[in-house]
Amino acid sequence: MSEDDEEPGLARARAGDDAAFARLVEPLRRELHAHCYRMLGSTHDAEDALQDALVRAWRGLARFEGRSSLRAWLYTVATNTCLDLVARRGKRALPVDLGPSSVRAVVGDAPPADVAWLGPYPDTGLAAGPASPDARYEQREAVELAFVAALQHLPGNQRAALLLFEVLGFSAAEIAEMMKTSTASVNSALQRARRIVAERVPPRSQQQTLRELDDERLRAVVAGYSAALERGDADALVALLTEDVTWSMPPLPHWYRGIDAVTDFAVAIPLTSCGSWRHLPTSANGQPAVGSYLWNDDARAHLSWSIDVLTMRDERISEITSFIGAEHFAPLGLPAAFTVSG
Repeated sequence: MSEDDEEPGLARARAGDDAAFARLVEPLRRELHAHCYRMLGSTHDAEDALQDALVRAWRGLARFEGRSSLRAWLYTVATNTCLDLVARRGKRALPVDLGPSSVRAVVGDAPPADVAWLGPYPDTGLAAGPASPDARYEQREAVELAFVAALQHLPGNQRAALLLFEVLGFSAAEIAEMMKTSTASVNSALQRARRIVAERVPPRSQQQTLRELDDERLRAVVAGYSAALERGDADALVALLTEDVTWSMPPLPHWYRGIDAVTDFAVAIPLTSCGSWRHLPTSANGQPAVGSYLWNDDARAHLSWSIDVLTMRDERISEITSFIGAEHFAPLGLPAAFTVSG
């Protein structure tokens, strides 16, 4: 929406027309939601933050003087809303952040009560609208698991500065005004943030890897992963994995690194002890994923269990992150129970 198109809507919104405000905001809602997810590491927190930010923006619209674009002003409100949440709730973690990997399967693993966990992101909306292929590529790259997990190791101000500068393209001066600080402070925060993120993010993004991976091969890997779990076939599963593969299952704290440890875990628990599996292919965090459904005797159905996000290296799976919890399914557009049509 151009500034000329914005002005009549802004005038009506300032006069109390909430429908006019909703029309102004709607084209920016998806990108604002993605920004809140990057800041907070949780789809549900992002939704809460976005709703809070839009209420704040509506109530404070009279203070918007038009010196910046409406988009920049909404990002200011959303960023500060997220910073308030970060200050209250702290960072979100993955099991790899809590301690060393386990070499043998841990039976009876239980979630700790004092950890806030990183969650998956429903990236299907990122490609909506007229964005160019390059823009869609960058949008998906900026929600990849490794990048979002690395952001959680930054203080809130550094996280915000990095996202506003590197992902969204605001200048250091604009960010300083948004965050009510100096340009020098923003540049200092950016320098520290880049160093920490570079230490934690692989040199090649998943989007770079997936661009070079044949679509047919990728579908075969996802289908093979699902079929191996459904058949309890350890050999078929191992054939899809890299030697240094990792498998983690937030909110369970233990995780596994290397083909031997991952195989021991897979054979001891998901392949033999859990029961019957069914899977639906999906996408999360710009990466291939599957919705995993586990048989429930009481319901007499396969019920939602985990979203397994797959990280690829060349043509094999180098990381499996199984986000356990039925709450992760609806945001990805997946049903609560697996049913066979027809």
